[in-house]
Amino acid sequence: MTEIEGAELVRRARAGDGAAWEDIVSSFSRRIFNLAYRFTSNVEAAEDLTQDVFIRVYRSLEQYDAKQGDLANWLMRLARNLIIDDYRHRQRNPQNSMADAVDDHEYHLRSAGTTAHREIERRELASQVHEGINKLPVDLRTCVILRDIEEMSYQEIVDVLKIPEGTVKSRINRGRIELAKILKRMRVVSL
Repeated sequence: MTEIEGAELVRRARAGDGAAWEDIVSSFSRRIFNLAYRFTSNVEAAEDLTQDVFIRVYRSLEQYDAKQGDLANWLMRLARNLIIDDYRHRQRNPQNSMADAVDDHEYHLRSAGTTAHREIERRELASQVHEGINKLPVDLRTCVILRDIEEMSYQEIVDVLKIPEGTVKSRINRGRIELAKILKRMRVVSL
């Protein structure tokens, strides 16, 4: 979606065009859900956070200014802030955490040659890597998730997090190194 298309969708949604709002939601809901899921490890919590993000976005449409960045960056910045706030709250109040087993909710693509044994190994590895990512400090974890899982460019991460590119690259590098150490301690990988 181009900046002009995003600005036009927001203009129409502000004017009460339901189809424009639906276009915004359908264009970004999967990306926001995936980000929320990476931080919560829970489908229901990720769905709730996704809904909360879109409620906040809808209430904030008047604040969107295309001159300050495109719609995707603005939306992802709002999403990231809400999701990080939720993550911090859950860290402070673990009894309220809704986290559950990741492998119960992951989506899997099956290849023709996949055996049941390989599928079990793959699920276990994915679960262990996700557990390792959850052990990273929040600043490193955020950058690793945005770069390596969400596959955002450095510039997109800079725009979303509002930190210098050097800091983004440093956090990604440190996060990857720390994740490798965590996975080694968990005996997931050997270095």
